[in-house]
Formats: sequence, C-alpha cells, structure tokens
Amino acid sequence: MFAIVSVTNDLITDQRVDRTCRTLVKSGFDVLLVGRRRKNSLPIQSRCYLTHRMVLLFEKGPLFYAEYNLRLLFFLLVHSADIFISNDLDTLPANYAAYRWFRLIRGNDAPGLIHDCHEYFRGVPELTGRTMVTSIWKWMEDRIFPRLLNIFAVNRSIADLYSKEYGKTITVVRNVPARKPLTGKIDKSSLGIGPEQKIILYQGAVNVDRGLEEAIAAMEHIRNDAVLLILGTGDIFKLLKELVVKKELRSKVLLPGAIPLENLHSYTLLGDIGLSIEKNVCINYFYALPNKFMDYIQANVPVLISPFPEMKAIVDQYQIGEFIENHDPVTLASHFDRMLDDKVRLDLYRNNLIRAANDLCWENEEKTLTGLFKHVLK
Repeated sequence: MFAIVSVTNDLITDQRVDRTCRTLVKSGFDVLLVGRRRKNSLPIQSRCYLTHRMVLLFEKGPLFYAEYNLRLLFFLLVHSADIFISNDLDTLPANYAAYRWFRLIRGNDAPGLIHDCHEYFRGVPELTGRTMVTSIWKWMEDRIFPRLLNIFAVNRSIADLYSKEYGKTITVVRNVPARKPLTGKIDKSSLGIGPEQKIILYQGAVNVDRGLEEAIAAMEHIRNDAVLLILGTGDIFKLLKELVVKKELRSKVLLPGAIPLENLHSYTLLGDIGLSIEKNVCINYFYALPNKFMDYIQANVPVLISPFPEMKAIVDQYQIGEFIENHDPVTLASHFDRMLDDKVRLDLYRNNLIRAANDLCWENEEKTLTGLFKHVLK
C-alpha cells in the first residue's frame, strides 16, 4: 500500500504531518511526503518514509498557491497511490482534482482521499481583512468540501465549525505528540545561556499576533535572571531580531531560528515556562490547540497561555499552568516573575504534567487515525 501526503511547507518542523506519516508506516504503508524547498530550507534528516520537496518559482501569494497546486496535481497523476492525504485547504485543490481524475478512469479502484484540517483555514490571521482573497478560498472550499468523504480535524472546536458549515461528519485527531522521555536536553551553554538562568520558552511559527513582540518587550521589565528563548522562524522573524537589537536585549532574548523536529524536544526540555500567548484576532487562534502547547506538556514545562477554549480546558483539567491577563509588557513581565519565583507551585505543575503527558500522547490518539485509514481502504 502506498500513501502520498502533501503540505505547502518545507517539511522541516511540521510535527503533525510527521506523526501522520509515521502512523501510516506503522499501518503497513509506504509513504511519500510532498512539500516544497525554500531558499533557506534546512536539509531533511533521515526519516522512516520518503520525502520530496518541489522547487518553485514563487515563494508566496496567489502565484505560489497556483503554481504549487498545478505542480502537485501533475505529481499526483504520475505517482498513483492507494491514499492521497491533503493537509489544509491550500493543498486540497490538487488532491481533489487527482482523486476525481482517477475515479473517472479507474472507478472504484481509484485512490482514497483523506483531508486533514490543521486549522480553520479561512480564519488564519494572514487572511483577516482580506475580503477578496478569503472569498476565493471560500469559493474553492464550497465546491470541494461538501464532496469529501473522509475528513479529520485537529480538535473538536475546529471540527464543529466545519461540521456546522458543511453538514459533514468530521473525526477529531488531536494535535498531541508521541510520548517522550524527560532526558536528553541540550547544554544551556551551547545557546550562550548561563547555568543558573531561567528560560521562558516559545517554540513554533514566528508569525503575527502570537504575542512575541510583547514578550520581548516584557524582558525589559523582568526581575529574574531569565532569558526568552524563541525557537522557530516565520513572517516576523526579521522584525523580532531588529526589535531585540533596538531594545538592546540581545543578552535576554535569543532567536536561534528553526530547529528540526527531530531535535526539538531536547531544546523544549530547557524551558522553565512555556508560552502560548496568541491574541484573539481570529477564529483560528481562538480555537487553536498548538503543537507547542502539547510539546511543553511532554517536556514537563509549566505553561503560560491565553485563556482560549481548547488550551484552557486542558490547563484547568490537569492544573499545569496559568493564564495571561493581557498582553501589556509590564503585566507579562510581572507574570513571568511570579511564576519563576514560586518554586512550590512550579513543582506542583510539573508533577501534574506527568499525568497529562501520559494521557495526551500520540500513542493514544493515533488509534482513531488508523481506524480512518482502514475505513478508507474498505
């Protein structure tokens, strides 16, 4: 059995897709993950499945999406598979077109199509206020989504949004990582961090409205000997580096860039506090269950988060962290200090994190996904 999984990113840091591919391999599939290679993309380390990155003429915007889907369509047509798996709306047009073509010429022997909703795509902040662009994506989604037979989503909130809009039954496969050991952290000194310094950690996409500008500004006011470690890259990475220089915070804010997913856990283990402080600027952020939040749990890192429904429910259930009041830098700094000063409470959170990590792991969640694979192949 052969599965082709497609994304629009460069495959380096996409943990959810990596987990899906590994579960496919465990289920007996040969897997090919297709994405793109950017000018600054890191090499892909050896994996248990094949990868292919297309080199495109366009890096972003409508021409990128058009070129990507056209190239992907031709790729899928000459690499027939048993299952196509599209990830988010930006890969769906090519996957659906290939699926329909094979249905037309091969009937019931055509590949199955599974669609994974990592987010409520039209609710991403990059589309906020862009009425024309959003309407184009909605036009495509309206014509494809109702015809899909097998859909899964990252959490119940996103599944309910799509189910209400299109009347579809959507399976929930949460964004939880595989169970990980609490050993193997890298040496702080390799990042220029002192042995006694505390680490306030953010990892993931460095994009707009993630609270990163305010977190950096908060480091001007913090009392503790601590550093803000931002792992990842994205649309505002360069702006954040400039902000750090402008505020003369190079000793307090570190931006080493993207970390390959194979190595990320060893960095996450360093955190004393893990941040997921997105702003309530769009549906997609409000209902998010981010990779980083779940990674903090597996690394036994107490969390400081925005009180959004999916994350808040987990923090309330397991008592593993706290919520921000707002994004004011002075208030954030005060909250950083309160958490870092309260060793008893941090130890309580870490103890509770052990139970949360045992419950919220891919070994439990993937059973739902393997059931979906079996259903598609019937």
